[in-house]
Amino acid sequence: MSALAAIERFFERLFERPSARLFRTRLQPVQLQRRIERAMEAERLSTADRTLVPNRYVIHLNPDDLAAFGDFSASLAAELADGALVFARAHRYTLVDRPRIDLLADPTIQRADIRVDARFADPIAGRSVGRELGPDADASSPSPREETRDPLGRDVSSSTMVFTIPRPPTPQARLRLIDPNGTERELVLDGQPLTIGRATDNGLVLGESRASRHHARIQLRRGTFVLTDLRSTNGSRVNGVGVDEVVLGIGDQIEIGETILVVEAVEDVGPA
Repeated sequence: MSALAAIERFFERLFERPSARLFRTRLQPVQLQRRIERAMEAERLSTADRTLVPNRYVIHLNPDDLAAFGDFSASLAAELADGALVFARAHRYTLVDRPRIDLLADPTIQRADIRVDARFADPIAGRSVGRELGPDADASSPSPREETRDPLGRDVSSSTMVFTIPRPPTPQARLRLIDPNGTERELVLDGQPLTIGRATDNGLVLGESRASRHHARIQLRRGTFVLTDLRSTNGSRVNGVGVDEVVLGIGDQIEIGETILVVEAVEDVGPA
């Protein structure tokens, strides 16, 4: 779990659970949907031409919280799967198969808390191996409840399909840097760690008064680029949100002071 995700969970526990106890409110489906979307964003894998996201999600809930959904819990998983598909298409993410959501009663989870485990899984048995659902894929595919796996991801069918997620050996992306005075320059990320800051020993030196000497680092991790703030004085922001560490995707805007770094696809890079 990234530092940012850990901080988010801390504050959620700090505020949400006491409020739920005080006002005796139940978890709402929209809260589960938002957690799925966060898990999808956190586990996405960016390649040169697409962004792959997990297609299997197990939501761990306190047994009392799960029981509170009553008869609705039978259809809730399908509704959440539909919502995950809509979210993925809206962000032009690629899925290896239609999302599947499982709700699991977990006594280790406290009341009003939610834990989502996201993973990449094989396509549903009976469909062609390697079929991908891009943003324009047909929505008339069978229900995800047809898959022969239990909520813990264990195969219960007579055979197991194997799907390998395609991953380029050296993923690349481009950073378009927009200085405070409006001038622009470009830098290609080739998979090597890139430090950013005012000091001259950085890979990307900024003449930015609000940048720390060693402000942030972009490095390759699990096939995707990750931005880490190096405990800078003024912090780093991605798409307007302060971050400690976050997975980067095409189109993301990194803000360091008044300097903006836009992540772009490597295909757009012209000849040197």
